[in-house]
Amino acid sequence: MPRFRQRTLSIVPSSPKLLTLALLGAAALPAAAAPTTAPIVGAPSAETVAVQLRDAALAGHDMAYSWVSELTTRFGPRPAGSDNEHQAAQWAAARLKALGFDNVHIESFPITAWVRGAEAGELIAPTRQPLVLAALGESPPTPTQGLEGEVVVFASLAELQAAQPGSLAGRVALVANRMVRTQDGEGYIAAVGARIEGPAAAARAGAIAFLMRSVGTDSHRIAHTGTTRYVAGKVPLPCFALSAPDAEQLERLAALGLSPRVHLYSAASYVSDAHSQDVIADVRGTLKSEEFVLLAAHLDSWDQGTGAIDDGAGTAIITAAAKLIRDLPHRPKRTVRVVLYGSEEIAQPVKPFGDFGGYAYANNHASELARHVLAGESDSGTDRIYALGLPGAVRRGAFADAVQRVLGPLGIIPAAAPRDGGADVAPIAEAGVPVFALNQDSSRYFDIHHTSDDTLDKVDRVQLEQNVAAWAALIWLAADSDVNFRGPAVPGPAER
Repeated sequence: MPRFRQRTLSIVPSSPKLLTLALLGAAALPAAAAPTTAPIVGAPSAETVAVQLRDAALAGHDMAYSWVSELTTRFGPRPAGSDNEHQAAQWAAARLKALGFDNVHIESFPITAWVRGAEAGELIAPTRQPLVLAALGESPPTPTQGLEGEVVVFASLAELQAAQPGSLAGRVALVANRMVRTQDGEGYIAAVGARIEGPAAAARAGAIAFLMRSVGTDSHRIAHTGTTRYVAGKVPLPCFALSAPDAEQLERLAALGLSPRVHLYSAASYVSDAHSQDVIADVRGTLKSEEFVLLAAHLDSWDQGTGAIDDGAGTAIITAAAKLIRDLPHRPKRTVRVVLYGSEEIAQPVKPFGDFGGYAYANNHASELARHVLAGESDSGTDRIYALGLPGAVRRGAFADAVQRVLGPLGIIPAAAPRDGGADVAPIAEAGVPVFALNQDSSRYFDIHHTSDDTLDKVDRVQLEQNVAAWAALIWLAADSDVNFRGPAVPGPAER
């Protein structure tokens, strides 16, 4: 049973409003009066401090909204390797330094950047109609005159993968499977395979292009982009996502035996000598400052909207949570590390230093990973957190009970242990770092995910604050503890 060390604070307000004022006052102190990093005897329990952090975040602590508002307004879309992404990283590092974080720095890594360029699609037979589409990330361009072909509709990725080699010669493959709306995002996991594997399957069957119904839950004429998979060092053919109504139109024409024919055009291009970067900042711990609790989100975004939901909000949530902890009169035992990853949205063959921020961080910090005690990622928008998945070693017991007492009033319940914690932390999870997942309600997230509609007005400020409250409280409990998150999994009820 973990015991939370007792310390004394010069100010330990009992009310959320007083704690908020105390935190703001601490932030305004000169450097000489910064919160101490030395252990203090006789302070309230870690659980008490976690409750105070939770309540402070709910009492009008608006740093998260200010962060995502400025990020998306100043820099707009932030495609990996773009000037906007680079400038956003410089801005974030400067802001983190000004907020009093330790060890703030930027770690760059090479990538091949993808530039969308002009694009268009049109149904040209049996009638003419413009199509709403978006090239998938990393897709090569079409010929300058575009390309034309008859559309062959497949109900699922599996059907396309079963097509005989050469059977689609000169034609365009369309995978029309629909994404199911779910709270936990499982509908996305079930549907996204078509985007990842579809172009390669279409190329094997001899197609000249690949189309798919957008991986999204809306019914609007908005296309959802997203990356696809390289084959032998490249994406094998031009590939596009269609808006749901346009995909359904082609399906109906095919069902009527009218053989829809389309014209597609893309001027996409590549920048082979580009770079992206991870922005790193710490709240240095005290007794165990060499151990890290890592908070992750990604700073890059797709190019059509401004990346407010995906994932400007995530960078705001983890930064605001860490800032609340940093502004306490004393620091946790372990170091809290914020990593704003670059280039999360792309998928390229992994080079020695990594082709997206997760692998770059894992490679650059390989010697430290054994001292990364826990990691989690915020990358599902701003809607409320409803469940927490802890590593198997602590899914039951004193730590889980304390966490539930603190997070339960936020409407958060226990969940199964997470699979990988998220794309950015997956590489360090593969290296053995335990991960947690604060599961957000994804019911509406995929209405705007990877679209031009991903803009600041979609951020719900009340739910954003609930996210910050959960992150700040949980991270404090983990960072100010001696808990071994790497221990053997504790049996669940069904396993006893």
